[in-house]
Amino acid sequence: MSGLKKTLRLSDLVFMGLILIQPTAPMPLFGVVSNLAGGHVVSAILLALVGMLFTAISYGRMARLYPSAGSAYTYVGREVHPTAGFLTGWGMLLDYVINPMICTIWCSKALLNIFPGLPYPAAVVLFALLFTGLNLRAVAATANTNKWLAIVMLGVVAWMVAATVRFAVGNPGVDLLKPFYDPVTFSWGKLSAGTSLAVLTYIGFDAISTLSEETVDAERNVPRATVLVCLLIGALSAIEIYAAQLVWPHGQAFPDVDTAYVYAAGRAGGEWLFQTINLTLLVASIGSGAGGQMAGARLLFGMGRDGALPRGFFASIQDSTGVPVKNVLLIGALTLLGALSISYETGALLLNYGAFIGFMGVNLACLRRSERTLRGMAPPAAGLAICFFMWANLGWTALVMGTAWAAVGALVAWRRRG
Repeated sequence: MSGLKKTLRLSDLVFMGLILIQPTAPMPLFGVVSNLAGGHVVSAILLALVGMLFTAISYGRMARLYPSAGSAYTYVGREVHPTAGFLTGWGMLLDYVINPMICTIWCSKALLNIFPGLPYPAAVVLFALLFTGLNLRAVAATANTNKWLAIVMLGVVAWMVAATVRFAVGNPGVDLLKPFYDPVTFSWGKLSAGTSLAVLTYIGFDAISTLSEETVDAERNVPRATVLVCLLIGALSAIEIYAAQLVWPHGQAFPDVDTAYVYAAGRAGGEWLFQTINLTLLVASIGSGAGGQMAGARLLFGMGRDGALPRGFFASIQDSTGVPVKNVLLIGALTLLGALSISYETGALLLNYGAFIGFMGVNLACLRRSERTLRGMAPPAAGLAICFFMWANLGWTALVMGTAWAAVGALVAWRRRG
């Protein structure tokens, strides 16, 4: 059996992390979080960053100990119990399977806005094939594509910031501090509710650890990249949302809450920026969907190699590319079927369920391995507590459907307990 090829460096991991999370990640959430948090979207983004940094530190510590493609599955299985590791991996697998699915749904509907006569199923097939085709190439080629996608999106963010500066200069009455704190609308309850949703901005950084076996000097580069990506996404997100809140302050109704950021961009930079943001979010979702499929395929590879799933199928690697082709094709098929049968909202809720299961598992594993000092135990303990709070506050739909997925995983674990 061939091994995964070490081709990725620190810069590759950072760009892949940025594109998987999306430099434009907070834009689709802007309107909803603004309503929940009483306009304090920037504060919610920064508070969410604190919580995710604790989990990122745990991922970095565990990646040093176990530079394996299995990620959370490996960490929990080695430090807690093999069955707990399998169930954690099963939960993370839900995250990675659902991510390309909801990206396919969103991209298909965005494409219909450009070509309204195109049948929705045809758009779904198009994007499911696109994500699968991107992941059938060698991972180094995917990394190169991700660099260009990230650069383009960063350029669009810079355009939005420049347009906002021009808008603020032309409107002297703009309150520069209101996006951080508005005494009229502030309450801890609202801010907590907004922060719970704002955490979605960062989901995806954990996928960096699934590339450990394809990374040069993984013990050094994977932990650095994991924390660095969280910090970069947090800074970019705060800047993007601050710009939008200056242009469209809380209290002014949005024409459409789900696409509120696009309308803010249109007010700041006119029709060209309006359309550019629309297109950018479409491109960002393509990158995120393809990245999620890549991470899921490698998680399946790690579970198959360890015998948690049938080795003959899940642990096979194509010699010419170093890609687990069968896993890529399987997730592609699930993406196609799911995008034709569930809604975007249902998929997003399920994604959160799987992500927080993995985060809690990694924090628990890191806590068990950490030195019994405040410095050693505080980050994983804080990360575990925050992630549990977020998981427990998911809606009943996600909790019921996610638990059903976990029950299937428990059955598989019981059948393969030997």
